[in-house]
Amino acid sequence: MSSRIYLVLLVLALAILACSTPVSLVPSEPLPNQGIPSATPFIDDSYPTAGAEAISPKQVVSGIDVRVERAWQEGKQVYADVCFTVPNTSDWTIWSASLKYADVILQEYGATLLRSQEPTGDGQPGMRCDTLEFYVPPDANLSTVTVSIDAIASFPRQEDYCTIYMPKIQQVLTERGIAISLACNNVEGVDTMQIVSKPDTMSQEEAEQIVYNDEFFTITGPWEFTFNLSQ
Repeated sequence: MSSRIYLVLLVLALAILACSTPVSLVPSEPLPNQGIPSATPFIDDSYPTAGAEAISPKQVVSGIDVRVERAWQEGKQVYADVCFTVPNTSDWTIWSASLKYADVILQEYGATLLRSQEPTGDGQPGMRCDTLEFYVPPDANLSTVTVSIDAIASFPRQEDYCTIYMPKIQQVLTERGIAISLACNNVEGVDTMQIVSKPDTMSQEEAEQIVYNDEFFTITGPWEFTFNLSQ
């Protein structure tokens, strides 16, 4: 009986000793290489970044004021923020543009609208700004870069033809001796420019091609801006 009592006391003593011994859950010294290495972005020296002001920051051609607010290079792209005045409330955009460096001319580009403002009733012209984007190879010599805005064009709304463009088109047709007469008629509640007379030898399709020619909705430049984007 006494041996059992001694055994029980021994077990209790061992249990008390185990509970009183502190157990550390955090190692006293950090193990090497335990952290996750931070990612370091790869920057290829062949794709530089540069920015410059325009040498000719503002030009007026054909009554349109065009300026380049800034131009810069990011990797394979050359960007230019271009703003121009718009002569009326039609939806105007850059119709043709190019970038020239060395003996290379790039005519493919992307355009993103930055902001736009329609003309006001007190005679203040409207304004539109776009970011143009050109792709250039990494070895391009950009010590002299010329951004050329060759033309801007409008996309008239239906009512614009009568209120804005018909008088101009009719005047040009008359000056050129083209016997086409235009009139503005209400069609389903919308004022619509229509061809009311034409030469008998001219088909309706031929007359429409003359009346809706791009020349009546396009203003040509060029407006050219030169930069130095070399490193």
